[in-house]
Amino acid sequence: MRKAFTLVELLVVIGIIAVLIGILVPTLSRARQSAKTVKCLSNLRQLAVAAVGYAGESRGYYPPAQWGIVDPVTGLVVKRDWDFAAENGKVIPGLLWQGRTTMAIQQCPSFDGRNNSSGDPFTGYNYNTSFIGRGNGEGPPAKMSQVRQPSRTVIFGDGEWKMGANKYMRSPQPSPTEDAFSFGEFSTAKASGAQGFRHAGKTNAAFCDGHAETLRMEPFNLGRADLAKGTGFLSADNSLYDLE
Repeated sequence: MRKAFTLVELLVVIGIIAVLIGILVPTLSRARQSAKTVKCLSNLRQLAVAAVGYAGESRGYYPPAQWGIVDPVTGLVVKRDWDFAAENGKVIPGLLWQGRTTMAIQQCPSFDGRNNSSGDPFTGYNYNTSFIGRGNGEGPPAKMSQVRQPSRTVIFGDGEWKMGANKYMRSPQPSPTEDAFSFGEFSTAKASGAQGFRHAGKTNAAFCDGHAETLRMEPFNLGRADLAKGTGFLSADNSLYDLE
C-alpha cells in the first residue's frame, strides 16, 4: 500500500523549502546587482576610451561638455551636449561619439530615475564639466597634457541628484573657469552635478587614463540640504576632479 506524507513531514518539507528560498533570494539579488555594476563599469570605460579617441583627433582637446550651433532655419543658437542630441524627433550621437555609437551605452543599468529633459532617452552618467569638458561660456575644454594624474582624475561617473541625473559633473568647490555666482560652493548648479552611490552604497567612475573602478567610500554631502540620500561628491575638495 502506498503511504502518504504525514502532516508533520509535509510541514518539515515546507520549512526546508522556505529556508532555502530565504538563502537563495538575497544571493540572487546580490548577483543581479553585481552584474549591473560590472555592466556600468564597462559603459564608463567605453565613455573614457571615446574621450581619449576624440582628443587624439582634436589636437589633444577633450570634447566640450556643451556648445552652441546656429540653426540654419531660425538663426537661433541651439545648445548641444557631449553625449547625444535630439533632432527632428531622432536621437543622434553627440560630439563625444563623433557620429557613431550604440546609444544604450549611455544608460546606467542601476539607475531608474527620470531624465532631466524630454530629449534624453538614456541617462545616468555625467561628464566632468568643472575641469575637463567645461560648459558653454566656461572656456575651451582641457587638453590631455594638462591632466597631471590621469589615473586619479575623474572624467565620467554615476550622475544623480534629487531631480534626476544631470549629465554635467561638478566639483564641490568652484573651478577657475566657473562663474562664481552661478557655480558658487552652495549653488544649485553644484548640487545637480553630484554623484549617485547606487551600486550597493558605492559609486562607479571612469578616469582620464581610461580605467573605471568602483569607489568604496561614503558620499561627501558637505552638509548640503539639496542633496538626496545616497548622493554626494567624490571628495570634500576638488582633488578627484581637478587637473593637478
